[in-house]
Amino acid sequence: MSSRRLIPPVLAFAGVIGLWEAVVRLFDIQAFILPAPSAIWTAFIETWEIVWSYGFRTLMEALGGLLGGTVAGVLIAGAVARWSTIRLGAMPFSAAVNAMPIVATAPILNQLFGLTSPVSKMAVVAVMVFFPVMANTARGLAEVDPSELELMRAMAASPFTILRRVRIPNALPFFFSAMKVAVPLSLIGAIIAEYFGGPQDVLGQYITNRAQLFQFPDAWAAILVASLLGIGMYSIVLLAERLFMPWHVSLRLQA
Repeated sequence: MSSRRLIPPVLAFAGVIGLWEAVVRLFDIQAFILPAPSAIWTAFIETWEIVWSYGFRTLMEALGGLLGGTVAGVLIAGAVARWSTIRLGAMPFSAAVNAMPIVATAPILNQLFGLTSPVSKMAVVAVMVFFPVMANTARGLAEVDPSELELMRAMAASPFTILRRVRIPNALPFFFSAMKVAVPLSLIGAIIAEYFGGPQDVLGQYITNRAQLFQFPDAWAAILVASLLGIGMYSIVLLAERLFMPWHVSLRLQA
């Protein structure tokens, strides 16, 4: 990516932070309503070791759930694209799972897998990321140019060869689009699941405890850590997208 493309977002970010700081100072907004960025940054530096250690524990929960939900989504997508009978049953069920509110599923999964077990938080994340991955990947596997399928069949290609040569390359853009949604969802799901109890050395519990003690700059410092982790995970997805599908037109236009 050209360095010129980084200038607008950097300027926009600096403008938002500057405006935020100015509004807080100008209107004398109290920290329990909205702390200033300078106060958040001070708290971030002072609690550096704590928030980052808690952040990595939350990250492990998010990654575990993201992996489980992605694998399940891809497998179900392959079955849905291959067999219409499975599609008729799986799609409504998947949509119903996606419609379940996380505030309802998190306590149930905490009780099912154990309140102190990270598996319960991973299960919440897996439920959240499953549907976008499954739906997008299934669409990519199914919406193939009929002329390409006819050509492969005319060459007596096996179903596995068609899958490898045609369907998977066609599904990659859909898959990576889903991952760009699933990655931030995984951190959101892990943090929300932590609100409902469990170990104290995680971001969700830390944010809750700091807020209850009216130490809002500390809570925002933990939110900053979650944001940085999310940006890092999103950047990895972008890198993987460039590595696995450099041929795609959207990436060629960005070069």
